[in-house]
Amino acid sequence: MVPLNWYMWLGAVVFSVGMFGFLTRRNVIIMFLSIELMLNGVNISLVALSHYMQDLRGQVLTLFIIAVAAAEAAIGLAIVIAMFRNRQTVHVDEIKEMKG
Repeated sequence: MVPLNWYMWLGAVVFSVGMFGFLTRRNVIIMFLSIELMLNGVNISLVALSHYMQDLRGQVLTLFIIAVAAAEAAIGLAIVIAMFRNRQTVHVDEIKEMKG
């Protein structure tokens, strides 16, 4: 059986890679992917702790996080497509402000 601390380290590494990608990249699509990596790092930790403690609450919370992440990805991609159609770029530095 794999020890709990391996799963916690894996979750921390995945979260750190996502945080590094979010802070260093200026492309909106890469930033969304980095946010998804951060959420998945938290999900790994929640599922591991839930299994370790013999409680299903962490796994149920993970399902809700996955559902929210799917909705966030759909809405975020729609905003990015609309932004690209108007501005012809998806780089954060080149987009000064969004006007309706």
